[in-house]
Amino acid sequence: MFDVLGQRYGKLPSEILRDADSFDLMVFDVAVTYNEYRDKKHNKGDVNSMMNPKEMEDYYKKFRSKGGD
Repeated sequence: MFDVLGQRYGKLPSEILRDADSFDLMVFDVAVTYNEYRDKKHNKGDVNSMMNPKEMEDYYKKFRSKGGD
């Protein structure tokens, strides 16, 4: 992960370790997941295998119970 982040932002792994925060890691995760989704969709792969419908439903219910819209 540090290698990929370092390549993406032109930083050494030690700089990533020292300076990165949870937002950087979240952006990295979203970018990697989106690239995987896009590649599967382009190559006619099963994009539904990337997510667990039950888990998604649980997250949605948890979100709604906290008053999110």
